[in-house]
Amino acid sequence: MVTDPKLNSEATDLRDEARDVAEASLGKQAEVLAHGDLAQNGREQVLVVNRLSTAASNGAGGATASAIFVRRAAVLEKDDGKWSQVLLCDEHLKNPNGYLGRSPSGRVSGWRLEYRQDAQQGLQMKFTPAEKVDPVAETAGESSGETQATFDVRWNKSAKRYQSFDQSHERYLSEVPSLGIPQSILR
Repeated sequence: MVTDPKLNSEATDLRDEARDVAEASLGKQAEVLAHGDLAQNGREQVLVVNRLSTAASNGAGGATASAIFVRRAAVLEKDDGKWSQVLLCDEHLKNPNGYLGRSPSGRVSGWRLEYRQDAQQGLQMKFTPAEKVDPVAETAGESSGETQATFDVRWNKSAKRYQSFDQSHERYLSEVPSLGIPQSILR
């Protein structure tokens, strides 16, 4: 098999650039999980995470082999040579327009992230607050019976951004500018 050294060099350059962007966004512990035209919008994107722990990611298998526990995650997109965050998952889920619909109002210390690249829909992600996941049932492949607060996030081609789905998976939810109700002081 003959390989083209120019193609190998370009692939290495892309991986190095993705790694540099990941570190700039989430620090030295950043890990690139996926890279390429993730949203199928013609732009290069990178899915980057800071894992919560490496041991927690070894429990599930089969269809959920991509399930990992993360402290933070981000999707970065390259547009006209510049990289920007198009999705950030830290204590909350947010895109450049605000907090994703159905986001928990309280802070979340970690997330269980499932992701997969679909040929038709692009990158699909499911975020579940780590506090809502039963690690014993997770390892055994069982369901706790309790409805988990899972947030399905995908690229909305019409809105041109990542958004969350409603619980019936029929429509995208709009973002909200803030999560709390402002408190007024009455005199």
